[in-house]
Amino acid sequence: MGSKYGDEQKMAAKAITEELILQLKLLYLKQFEKIGEENLAPGTIVKLTQLFLISRDAAITPLRKEYE
Repeated sequence: MGSKYGDEQKMAAKAITEELILQLKLLYLKQFEKIGEENLAPGTIVKLTQLFLISRDAAITPLRKEYE
């Protein structure tokens, strides 16, 4: 199978990146739901939520910026 070049390569790379972003969003959503299902103290919920949001943003932002 030959290599892709030019616009075809850009479109393929963008599709792969968009799929990764989608999978990351789903993963984070699942973990946010898990926080809500556990019987955690409010302070722990806040701390985990903040950490997850920071982590999610750090994972997704560079991927989005690549194709803006």
